[in-house]
Amino acid sequence: MNIGTRKILDRSFTAIGIGSIVVMAIALLIVLVPIVTNGFGALFFTSTVEHRKMLLHEFKRGEGENLTSEIASSNRYRSKVYDMLNQFEVELDKMEPEKKREYKAKYSQVRTALQALLGPLPGDPEPMLTRFKYGSTRWEKAEEKMHDLLYESKWDNSNPSVMAKEYFVSRALGFQGTSLVQLFPYVKENLDNMLIPKFTFYWGFITDSSVDSHFFGGIWPEIQGTFFLAVGAMLFAFPLGVIAAVYFTEYAKPGFFNSMLRSANSTLAGVPSIVFGMFGLAFFINTLKVSESKSVLAGALTLAIMILPTIIRAAEEAILAVPKTYREASLSLGSTKWNTIATVILPAALPGILTGGVISLGRAAGETAPIIFTAAVSVGSAIGLADVFSSPTPALSWNIYNLASEHEAASQIRHVQYGMVLSLVTIVLLLNLSAIVLRARISKKLKG
Repeated sequence: MNIGTRKILDRSFTAIGIGSIVVMAIALLIVLVPIVTNGFGALFFTSTVEHRKMLLHEFKRGEGENLTSEIASSNRYRSKVYDMLNQFEVELDKMEPEKKREYKAKYSQVRTALQALLGPLPGDPEPMLTRFKYGSTRWEKAEEKMHDLLYESKWDNSNPSVMAKEYFVSRALGFQGTSLVQLFPYVKENLDNMLIPKFTFYWGFITDSSVDSHFFGGIWPEIQGTFFLAVGAMLFAFPLGVIAAVYFTEYAKPGFFNSMLRSANSTLAGVPSIVFGMFGLAFFINTLKVSESKSVLAGALTLAIMILPTIIRAAEEAILAVPKTYREASLSLGSTKWNTIATVILPAALPGILTGGVISLGRAAGETAPIIFTAAVSVGSAIGLADVFSSPTPALSWNIYNLASEHEAASQIRHVQYGMVLSLVTIVLLLNLSAIVLRARISKKLKG
């Protein structure tokens, strides 16, 4: 190969490498930017007086005097809405039966939209669920609810060759000639006076427990459960993985048994995570009876089995990377083999071992399938250390999936879903960053 051809190939490979990095960076931005922007929306948003009511009633947090003043100001504008409703109900009672039935169906939709916007109306019974005790707690949701109040959704099916198109019709048109027609422009003009929006930093999203299936409150139980599961998995997997790596590199002799163990380790590394979840249910819960049903302990043991091959491989590579001269120098000075491993080999390999361990910790924190059958629940409170042996726990990875796909009102709590995703991504990134920093410090310390 002549020099010109070699230069062309070198430049081509360099361009391909740079292009791959650029494409990966763009893909990462496409994924992360919506997560970050929408995730921060769970912490920083424009709240309404309904949100401040909820904080005071459910979490006993807030300024009572200021809130009382805000509620009084809000009620002055809301009272006119209630008067319009009462006036229309009087008119409704005087209508002919057929006309009354027509208006009553439309009026029921108006009341439902107002309840979603402002909370329970005067005369309504006490709601059973917390979500119905308050109106819109976030300003952007309040604007959506106001649109639902002002406009009725219709579908255009006139063209059979295309899909039906949605369009909106003013609800006020259905109440022409009645006193209720004045309600709609009044709500539109005075919504900010009725809900008193304020920009808010809601730190309780991180520290509070959820209320009414994440309609309100925060994600602290999920964060704590993720921490318990990941750290618990490392407590089991890390020492076993290092011991296994020491055996493979220092004590195991070539042969059928050693080959079988290595093959088993490699096979486990490629097993789908859902299989580990089923194994954990069958072995740790149904066979060993580590707990009566789902528990943090069963979930941590399952995650430990899953990340064990990765830790073994990382520790093995780190030990093999230690120069042979270290071992020879120690043995030549009269040290025993075990003393050499404990005082020379393992300290020298520690940066690589810790890096593999922390990366495995990040993987354990982000796994969903292994904990579905062994540890995770959709809704629950934070548990203590004494409960990890017998109680299940919420976890970020499982609850993200559950809220996005199975929650009855998934579209209403998108900010919670994105907030959970951002929290999980942040935890994993911090774990990986800590591995880099820890490796650098230990390497610098070992070099003197």
